[in-house]
Amino acid sequence: MKRLAALALMPVAFGTLSGCGLHPMYAGGTHGPVAEKLAQVEVGQIGGQAGWLMRNALVDRLGASGNAAPKYKLEVELSDQLTGLGIRSDNTVTRERRTLRARFRLVTADAEGTTLLDASAGSNTGIDVVSSDYATVAAEQTALENLVNDLADQIVARVATFAHRDQAR
Repeated sequence: MKRLAALALMPVAFGTLSGCGLHPMYAGGTHGPVAEKLAQVEVGQIGGQAGWLMRNALVDRLGASGNAAPKYKLEVELSDQLTGLGIRSDNTVTRERRTLRARFRLVTADAEGTTLLDASAGSNTGIDVVSSDYATVAAEQTALENLVNDLADQIVARVATFAHRDQAR
């Protein structure tokens, strides 16, 4: 009897949840309005190794097909900082913090270049400095790659939110 009552109340519960005003951002998959806008974003060149990694991560996430002329351009400036934290009495560093920050602007690809979105994103991580230089350099490189992926996710989420709000107008 309790199961029957629970089954009878399910449509009521789900009916009230669907009326909350939330809508899926990526409705329609790769053919949805947000995905189509993201595919129209061209990512500008970004200097340095971190910039190369960031540009590739953004291009992968935005899904730019390269077939159509882009309507938007994403300009990104990176700041990569490595700071020593744990210092021994002999002045050797035992712990580092790698911080990656990005300032990004979404502009129209026309001659005017109107700024549509101007924001920043950032992330940091800790790195253990060990006696092996190779292991420390490998850890720093892995940290950079992870930070780039984190920032690329943040940037694409912000651009997708803008595209979702813009298509609702």
